[in-house]
Amino acid sequence: MSQGTLYDKVWDRHKVTTLPNGQDQLFVGLHLIHEVTSPQAFGMLQERGLEVARPDLTHATVDHIVPTANQDRPYADDAAERMMAELEENVRDAGIQFSDPTTGDQGIVHVIGPEQGITQPGKTIVCGDSHTSTHGAFGALAFGIGTSQIRDVLATQTIAMEKQKVRKIQVDGELGEGVEAKDVILEIIRRLGTEGGVGYVYEYAGEAIENLDMEGRMSICNMSIEGGARAGYVNPDETTYEWLEQTDYFQENPEKFDELKPYWESIRSDEDAEYDDVVHIDASELDPVVTWGTTPGQGIGIHDPIPAPEDLPEDKQDTARRAQEHMRVEPGETMEGYDIDVAFLGSCTNARLPDLRRAARIVKGREVADDVRAMVVPGSQRVQKQAEEEGLKDVFEEAGFDWRNAGCSMCLGMNEDQLEGDEACASSSNRNFVGRQGSKDGRTVLMNPRMVAAAAITGEVSDVRELKEVNLA
Repeated sequence: MSQGTLYDKVWDRHKVTTLPNGQDQLFVGLHLIHEVTSPQAFGMLQERGLEVARPDLTHATVDHIVPTANQDRPYADDAAERMMAELEENVRDAGIQFSDPTTGDQGIVHVIGPEQGITQPGKTIVCGDSHTSTHGAFGALAFGIGTSQIRDVLATQTIAMEKQKVRKIQVDGELGEGVEAKDVILEIIRRLGTEGGVGYVYEYAGEAIENLDMEGRMSICNMSIEGGARAGYVNPDETTYEWLEQTDYFQENPEKFDELKPYWESIRSDEDAEYDDVVHIDASELDPVVTWGTTPGQGIGIHDPIPAPEDLPEDKQDTARRAQEHMRVEPGETMEGYDIDVAFLGSCTNARLPDLRRAARIVKGREVADDVRAMVVPGSQRVQKQAEEEGLKDVFEEAGFDWRNAGCSMCLGMNEDQLEGDEACASSSNRNFVGRQGSKDGRTVLMNPRMVAAAAITGEVSDVRELKEVNLA
């Protein structure tokens, strides 16, 4: 097993005891909750007459079902209104801080934690959402958990887990023009498979990772779960510290920054740390990556041919045939020129300010194709406000994009933002499963934000490197 990694150090420092079943009981440093997976857990507490153990280490928001168009209460969708009302009651009764839409701090749970500074290196973080791995970008151990585990954390501020192996993914070299963090993680999942990370956490390292901003690191850690890993993380460094120093938490508690930084430094993986596996990737070889199928692992470079099912490992052939039938693609073709009906720029993977800025540089001065409906859904109200102050909203709206309020939106189609019929969507989100975006016949092509912008303009999957970027200043 691994030794001397950040994972080992943070795990050991949060371990309370080893349970009779062999699992370790870990103390949880931050519990993030939202409106979809928490109501049942609160109900379980109430049935047992239990209270929330550490409301001060719990933070709530609303993101999955919140409308992104009309947010007047009550919500038009009765189920959404009930979930919202129940969350409001639960957090009020428990004394939990709530980033609701009236605060200006609401947004996707994996966006608001980092921007408020409550996501920090060396913490154990859990949330009833699979993409909690996002927070690993800060050097935290962050895990998605189920409803019964949410109950346990609410009641005890601890969780029972089995320790995993650690795979180091070393991404060396420099990313080329038009290639982003999203392309790196899609390539990792393509190479290792959607089940390649089962039993592992991923440590992302190397020159290409170190050169990413925090938003890029979050995009990569976000999709660790798509690769089957239990979590993913990046060792904290000066890029991490510069981000944290500007957040609310450390602006309000500057002494805490100096107090905690030695701890953050101490939990970095040792130079001679031992890993269970090491994978090397040359970032300079990557092109923009797009998916051709119905799993995030079915991806290719924009100019690469779609594989023939018979050329794939036997256990992947049937899945590939079904995916190609659903997506209406043929082996040997490329995805370049694939017609789209919808362009979605949003999700906890790619809806932060730098994502929107990069996409806007492609959009400015151009128009959305006549037969495409395009939308931008900022990841949080803070992102939305800043983007509007910078004029990004105007850039997108002038091009024909619909500018929405913050939320998960079309990433999973739990509100009104859904595909209709067999529409094909160029999406900056993280999953392309059948039915993921609200229609069982809908087709989703995952790509980076600039590629989504290019597809919106051309009406088809396009190589963004062929569209000149425009200065926003």
